[in-house]
Amino acid sequence: MDILTVVFLLIVAFLAYRMFAPTKGVAKISTTELKSKLNDRNRFYLDVRTPGEFKGNHIKGFKNIPLQTLPAQLDKIPKDKEVIVICQSGMRSKQAVKQLKKAGYPNVTEVSGGMNAWR
Repeated sequence: MDILTVVFLLIVAFLAYRMFAPTKGVAKISTTELKSKLNDRNRFYLDVRTPGEFKGNHIKGFKNIPLQTLPAQLDKIPKDKEVIVICQSGMRSKQAVKQLKKAGYPNVTEVSGGMNAWR
């Protein structure tokens, strides 16, 4: 293997780690744990799926702000409440919680498995 191949593989491995690694300072809960937290006015429930996905099936009480529009709509999300984030499988919620932490949200929770795990 030449040096360029090694460097390329290291970069790919690093990017894969960054994509799947847990976000520092973000709690994770299961959908079972989520059920016990629903309807709490001290929490903000955020669904980052597309409007079509949300319309097809969603959890009552969640507000739909698609991931691609999240940066422009942060003013709709309170910083003084725990923000619980869900998507379809967990990939977009992982990106969303990273954006929220970077934007200064102190209390962010990610729902593991997303709507795929919701029963």
